[in-house]
Amino acid sequence: MRTDTADVERLATPPAFQSISLARKLKNNVATTLFAAAFVVAVIPLLWVLWTLLERGLRPVLSADWWTHSFNGLLPNDFGGGIYHALVGTLLQGLVCVVFAVPLGVLVGIYLVEYGRQSRLAKVATFMVDILSGLPSIVAGLFIYALWITTFGFHRSGIAVAFALLLLMLPVVVRVTETMLVIVPDELREASYALGVPKWKTIVRIVLPTALSGILTGVMLGLARVLGETAPLLILVGYSSAISFNLFDGEMASLPLTIYMERRTGTLAGDYRMWGAALTLVLVIMLINLVATLLSRLFAIKTK
Repeated sequence: MRTDTADVERLATPPAFQSISLARKLKNNVATTLFAAAFVVAVIPLLWVLWTLLERGLRPVLSADWWTHSFNGLLPNDFGGGIYHALVGTLLQGLVCVVFAVPLGVLVGIYLVEYGRQSRLAKVATFMVDILSGLPSIVAGLFIYALWITTFGFHRSGIAVAFALLLLMLPVVVRVTETMLVIVPDELREASYALGVPKWKTIVRIVLPTALSGILTGVMLGLARVLGETAPLLILVGYSSAISFNLFDGEMASLPLTIYMERRTGTLAGDYRMWGAALTLVLVIMLINLVATLLSRLFAIKTK
């Protein structure tokens, strides 16, 4: 059967798209302008904060003693010292928080997606995670104080702070794990089951490796969030200007607590140390975000 060439040319002659009306162009330009203005309004305060941090905190951070010394022995009006004691405390408390939060959060996320689904226990767990997600940091600190110090009789210490940070980080890990496991294609699970692989081994060998990149990113971002909390520190541990590695007894410094304590001195030297500690905290969080990005790329599923 032959097709008439004239008919084909005639059908292709009319334009496929009509010209854009003036009203649509106007709406598009207005929306573009509004989005650009909103972006500028959001970026200006951020740039202002970063500029202030660099202007006032860069000088102490660039000093070699800043990373190797503490504030031990310094009077409120004395310049100098370093942030080593607070950096050690922050990293130790964050490490303990990660050690407890990651296994618990990942296991709860696996149960909710792979086993629980519509069970009553899964609904209770989801409800509790929702509550913890909106829990103020001061409430987490008060709860650990009432349980760890008032009820059990332990002293104020760095480990108590780590437990309070655990309450804040745990729902983040659960939600991230749950989300990443849900987006794993069911075809991968079904193919594994069809080969006779048990469910637990399918989760360990197939599902978790597929979702590992997103889970690691969520864990690192959750850690970066809780390391900046100040309220639990004010309740659960005393401030020490000396270096301390003891999480279970005695005072211990951290970056947010150092910022708060140096601000209270009301001296030029205190402001000098305060801004240096603030910039150090921002650098630590930026480093954690960078590590999260690198881990995400490292463990991402490679496709051709």
